[in-house]
Amino acid sequence: MAAHSHAVEAHGSTALHHHFDDMEQQRECTSLGMWLFLATEVMMFGGLFFAYTLYRWKFPEAYHAGSEHLMIVWGTANTFVLLFSSLTMALAVHAAAEGNRRALVGWLFVTWLLGAAFLGVKAVEWGTDFKEGLVPALNWSYYSNPEHASQVAKLAAKGTTPQQVMMYFVIYFCMTGLHAIHMIVGLALVGTFIWLGSRGRFERGNEQPVEIMGLYWHLVDIIWIFLFPLLYLIAGFHPGHVVN
Repeated sequence: MAAHSHAVEAHGSTALHHHFDDMEQQRECTSLGMWLFLATEVMMFGGLFFAYTLYRWKFPEAYHAGSEHLMIVWGTANTFVLLFSSLTMALAVHAAAEGNRRALVGWLFVTWLLGAAFLGVKAVEWGTDFKEGLVPALNWSYYSNPEHASQVAKLAAKGTTPQQVMMYFVIYFCMTGLHAIHMIVGLALVGTFIWLGSRGRFERGNEQPVEIMGLYWHLVDIIWIFLFPLLYLIAGFHPGHVVN
């Protein structure tokens, strides 16, 4: 009878959903569900990482040539932007656990700005790639330009063709494009949480949603930590779009 009364009292909390007996059970189930979701995300990106590994093994010179076109300075800057956003997200989770509404909203807002800055830099970078004629299917004209005939000759001397370099950019845009989609989803989530947090939604023991959303944000950041060296650092540190 006492247990039943405890359950009824617990269900009076706005943070506890009706199909859970108590907050501990709800937290465990929510965490398990999120980790399972993150596992499916890893498997999805794993397919692209496998394709990357296969084609890089088959066409190493083409991947080296393709990587030389990327703006490594922008990629490096974006890496630090995301690393800092992971810090601000962690601070937001801590603020939620402490019940500090003002700090929670503030750190989430900074996280949102950093995520938007990342996408802005990627948009500029992709725009430069398009102008250079390095986007397969949409504008692949760099190696057909007579001014770049010397680049085609260098590729041929290494047993590589522009079509093989194109495969590198197919993988590049698929991987970075899918990552950007996840960033857009993350920005939508953070924006929503800023609004909810300002209304006190994550107080009185209801801070777990912020922690769960933080796990998603950290996964997106970690994926970029792998993408950056795999895509940008193949040819070493270089300015990008200047191939000698």
